[in-house]
Amino acid sequence: MQLEPRAQTLLKALVERYIADGQPVGSRALSKISGLDVSPATIRNIMADLEEMGYVASPHTSAGRVPTPRGYRLFVDTLLTVQHLEGQHGQHGVDPERMRLASQQPHKVIANAAQMLSSLTQFAGVVQSPRRESVFQQIEFLRLSEKRILLVIVDPRGDVQNRLLLTEVDYTPAQLVQSANYLNQNFAGLSFDEVRRRLTGELRQLREDIGGLMQTAVEAGSEAMAEGSEEMVISGERNLLSVSDLSSNMSSLRQLFEMFEQKTGLMQLLDMSSKAGGVQIFIGGESKLVPMDEMSVVTAPYEVNGKIVGTLGVIGPTRMAYERVIPIVDITAKLLSNALSNS
Repeated sequence: MQLEPRAQTLLKALVERYIADGQPVGSRALSKISGLDVSPATIRNIMADLEEMGYVASPHTSAGRVPTPRGYRLFVDTLLTVQHLEGQHGQHGVDPERMRLASQQPHKVIANAAQMLSSLTQFAGVVQSPRRESVFQQIEFLRLSEKRILLVIVDPRGDVQNRLLLTEVDYTPAQLVQSANYLNQNFAGLSFDEVRRRLTGELRQLREDIGGLMQTAVEAGSEAMAEGSEEMVISGERNLLSVSDLSSNMSSLRQLFEMFEQKTGLMQLLDMSSKAGGVQIFIGGESKLVPMDEMSVVTAPYEVNGKIVGTLGVIGPTRMAYERVIPIVDITAKLLSNALSNS
């Protein structure tokens, strides 16, 4: 529903004042801060209309009003003026010079990005790790004892994963070298899924005992690579304990930390926002994935060499300074894209 201009002005003023001080906003305050040349009675009538439409609500303890999740949604979609970081001053200002992510090991860059989001906003920062293809660059077998073999997998970035194989056959060192050489010479640089498909057609040409070892290695290698990939990094959860809107009752706290512990809903939300592209804002319970009306998530996708591989964001109260958080999230996504593309 399109609001008439005076209602838009009053709603914008109310949301901005409420975000700033957390107190219900009365008609007298709105008449001073809105800049409208209208009577207090007119303001009261407009506020009553906004309340009837579900954009504001009246707490029982106050004559003032507060924005609802629907009011916040209209505000961020049509009324919000996003600040450039250079123009943010005062206690909550952000120095763009602080926003740096050096090219280094990908997991370090991701952890630093989550920490930077948390530090700059004083909320929780989250980064969904890039989906890792289970690609190997080199495989080695080490005989530990009879029927016990250590599978060593090196991925293209040099990260190493180990897996213990318990076999029915006592393989000789020569057989282990032969199997490793075959896999490295024919399949290095491929995913384990691709190796599995190709290997199935070639097993008939191999001696049965070595073929069995290779099948076992491919299955175990695929599992090891999947386990070695952390799905997301969260930094600054404890910051939210200091946010009265979220920590005011135990039920809210329990919901909040259940979300961090289970991660399923948060992962679905990050997946969904990566498909949409650009900065996305999820307010209250509107997405069905955010468990609380008092909580919002601001997200943006990031890329590696031009391909979207994950999403990052800030988790905080619905009463957050969106005009400040949005550019922080947007710029961090660009910085992370550059750092990972150059690593």
